[in-house]
Amino acid sequence: MRTPAPETPPIALTIAGSDSGGGAGIQADLATMAAHDVYGTSAITAVTAQHSRGVERSYPLALEEVEAQLSAVTDDFDIAAAKTGMLATTEIVRTVATEAERFEFPLVVDPVMVATSGDRLLEPEAERAYEDLIGESRVVTPNADEAEVLTDIAVEDQRSAVEAGDALLELGAEAALVKGGHVPGETISDVLVTGSGTTTFEHTRVDTDATHGSGCTLAAAIAARLARSESLEDAVAGATDLLTRAVRYHYDVGQGPGAVNHGVEQRNRAAMEATTESIRTAVNRIVEADISPLVPEVGTNVVGATPYADAIEEIAAVEGRITRTLAGISPNGAVRFGASQNVARFVLDAREVCPNLRFACNLRFNADVEAALEDLEWRTTELPRESDAETDTEEWMEPAVVETLFDGDDSHPIAVVDRGAVGKEAMTYLVASETETLADRVLELYETFR
Repeated sequence: MRTPAPETPPIALTIAGSDSGGGAGIQADLATMAAHDVYGTSAITAVTAQHSRGVERSYPLALEEVEAQLSAVTDDFDIAAAKTGMLATTEIVRTVATEAERFEFPLVVDPVMVATSGDRLLEPEAERAYEDLIGESRVVTPNADEAEVLTDIAVEDQRSAVEAGDALLELGAEAALVKGGHVPGETISDVLVTGSGTTTFEHTRVDTDATHGSGCTLAAAIAARLARSESLEDAVAGATDLLTRAVRYHYDVGQGPGAVNHGVEQRNRAAMEATTESIRTAVNRIVEADISPLVPEVGTNVVGATPYADAIEEIAAVEGRITRTLAGISPNGAVRFGASQNVARFVLDAREVCPNLRFACNLRFNADVEAALEDLEWRTTELPRESDAETDTEEWMEPAVVETLFDGDDSHPIAVVDRGAVGKEAMTYLVASETETLADRVLELYETFR
């Protein structure tokens, strides 16, 4: 018989409706909480017949059933934070507001009134019953449409978002996060209004309609982070970062646009070891082949992004690069995340157009390499340089320039050539979606070059 080794994670509570399609509601909340290593409990308010294209029907639960769930959960578990979602009826809104008066933990109120698809999820009387519930909240998280319903202020820009946030504070909320996803523009601005000031969290908009469950996921992430004792500002910052990644790397499921990826950060962390190991394997193959003639003066690096990478810190590389020695070539350090700058930045920028592109390697470029590339008949593109002025930085390519060199995952160049400039060594960059493919290409170029 084995000795048990139990965990005691923070516990959060979601009070919301069930989404049969799995993208929003209770299902999204519990998945998001689990991804934050928080134990999720629930009180279901309604059952919806819902899918990726919209809501077919909604069935509110009897009030006593909602009350029984709240009583059962709060009597037994040490709840550290809670959030509300779809509350379905006026009676349920009022009951949850009454119950919230007893809560000794922070409450995140997501005033779910309209689904992402545009379907109305709450009866008009219930919309007017939210004031008491908002008054019990640590933070209320309306989108622009919901903020207008609650405050009669049309949210069209940052100024009006702050105005709406102030109005929600007057209703009793400790803080209001007025979300900007429904406001047109290339940048999404989520505005956090508190009694001590205003903080704006900005993210570049992802070009997709796959935002089903975004509001639920954001509120659940804030609640989970509050349950882990983060400050409100840190919780909101982390949750908005997560949502941006969850939308970009969304689930392509159902016949509709798709749903946000609730567990994307957990999946990203889980992929780090495999990414590191794949880089080690590729480096070993390259070092064993001794491709010294292809190693530039500044050294070679092999870099690899996790499948969900959005930052330099999520790209593994050889610390100190691979350089030539008297006995061949050798890595100067271990493989670790954040060890590369310019090659890693190149991969990040390329991934803006080709999200499946994950690996790259920089090599020497000269007339012999150019001839080898021509013999291989690989698709090759060239970095445009506006001048030959001396370069004193490794920031060798603007993101917008990188993006012009790639045209999607289905067809992208294998090699990118930088002919160099005064003070900047000429370089060849090979790219691939798999490390094995990248290593194969390096060795194939070397054999052709020789």
